[in-house]
Amino acid sequence: MTEAILLVGGKGTRLRPLTVHTPKPMVRAAGVPFLTHQLARARAAGVEHVVLATSYLAEVFEPYFGDGSSLGLHLEYVTEEVPLGTGGAIRNVAPRLRSGPDEPVLVFNGDILTGLDIRALVRTHATTGADVSLHLTKVPDPRAYGLVPTDGTGRVLAFLEKPQTPEEIVTDQINAGAYVFRRSVIDTIPQGRPVSVERETFPELLAAGAHLQGMVDSTYWLDLGTPAAFVRGSADLVLGRAPSPAVPGRCGDRLILPTAVVAPGAKLTGGTVVGEGAFVAEGARVFGSAILPGAVIEPGAVVTDSLIGSRARVGTRSVLNGTVIGDGAVVGADNELRNGARVWCDARIPAGSVRFSSDQ
Repeated sequence: MTEAILLVGGKGTRLRPLTVHTPKPMVRAAGVPFLTHQLARARAAGVEHVVLATSYLAEVFEPYFGDGSSLGLHLEYVTEEVPLGTGGAIRNVAPRLRSGPDEPVLVFNGDILTGLDIRALVRTHATTGADVSLHLTKVPDPRAYGLVPTDGTGRVLAFLEKPQTPEEIVTDQINAGAYVFRRSVIDTIPQGRPVSVERETFPELLAAGAHLQGMVDSTYWLDLGTPAAFVRGSADLVLGRAPSPAVPGRCGDRLILPTAVVAPGAKLTGGTVVGEGAFVAEGARVFGSAILPGAVIEPGAVVTDSLIGSRARVGTRSVLNGTVIGDGAVVGADNELRNGARVWCDARIPAGSVRFSSDQ
């Protein structure tokens, strides 16, 4: 069956402080490292062999996933000594692939949550005889993405990076970060230097007359590159809006993992997840948020659309909205943090120190 490459080497700088101690694919979404959801969906589509292209904090992946047998997969790990970009990373792991020259190899970016029909993408690749097939999705505002216009048969016409004017927006189709490569095409990527598939490999293949096929699949799709998006993705997994066989429990308004303690008078809604060993006290209200393992939410605190890092503490009556609290940080009582505030790992905010409203 088809094998896959997962690109998990990025530093996740837009997600800091979540990624200070943890690589982005290992940050927990709906109770498990986000990478677990990707691996489980690949396995459900028939993939058996996955090579992980690692770089940043590479040492944390194998101790957690091992050989992949617990997921029904065979996992291998390849670490880049220096970051090689998307194309360079794909080329760097090529020696571990088992596919023949004309066989398909799936490639996934490690920060995309999607409901993509993986089998359909592989079928499209096979039936069209493409050299590379790309998952495309439609977005209302494509300015932040690379546009991929196609003809009536789905054949890719061009790659247009982040349009700046209305005239440049010729399509609402964007590169959604999942591909099927003909195995022999991977071997044409330059070795040992940084290469971007989006800016170098794909445009050069197109210029050389290669067949690049687009498949539009506009089911659930979310780039988890920002804290707000990551929190939303976790909540959507808990709520069942984003499909994953790896959610450790029934989908619903909340997910409480084993050894977590939630007081009877606490209210959890909106896809909130409470990780192992975490504690949510009496009178606390948590909506659409991720409480990572060992974190504490004290009495009367209100946490909305936020991510509370491992072993962090949110003090009594503090109000958090759209906030990220790093691992081990402490927000004292009666603080108010809003609108994208980020508290760094192990920081201490004294009681009553930060507000966005009056003290009445």
